[in-house]
Amino acid sequence: MITYLYWVLVAILIFLSLFLVGARMGKWKPAVILAVLVWLAGTVLYYFWLEQIFVKRLGGTMTLSVPAGQQHIAATWKGDNLWIENYDPETNRCIFREYSRGNLLEGQVVIENCHPLRAGGGGGGGGGGGGANHSADNSGSEDTTTIPKRPRTAL
Repeated sequence: MITYLYWVLVAILIFLSLFLVGARMGKWKPAVILAVLVWLAGTVLYYFWLEQIFVKRLGGTMTLSVPAGQQHIAATWKGDNLWIENYDPETNRCIFREYSRGNLLEGQVVIENCHPLRAGGGGGGGGGGGGANHSADNSGSEDTTTIPKRPRTAL
C-alpha cells in the first residue's frame, strides 16, 4: 500500500509541474524537463533507497524469484538489506545472496559441501549411523539430532 501511495505522490508532482509551469506560465519546454526530472528522481530514489525500507519497515511488497534448479532455505534482514539463502543440489552448495539497495554492491557467500537438513528429504544429510546419540532405548540419553520433547526452560 505504501508503494502505491509513493507512486501516486510522484505522479501528482509530475502533473503539478506540467500544470503550474506549462499551463499556467505557458512554458512547456521547462515544464516537460521538470516533469522528466521529477519522474527520474522519483524512480532513482525508490529503487536505490526506498524499496527495501518500504518492505521492511512499512509493509511494502517486493517480489524475488528463486533461480532455476535451486531450493529456497531462508531469508533474513541485515540492516536494510535482504539476504536470501538457497541450496543448489547439482553443486551441493548453499548460496547466500544479498539484495541491496538498487542491486548495487550485492554480496554473496558460498558454502561448499553444504548438506542442509531440508534439501535431502530429512535425516541430516550425511550417513553414518549407530552413534551413542542414536540409541534405540529411552534410558535417559537424549537424541541430540532432534528437537527435545520437553521445554529447555521453565515457562
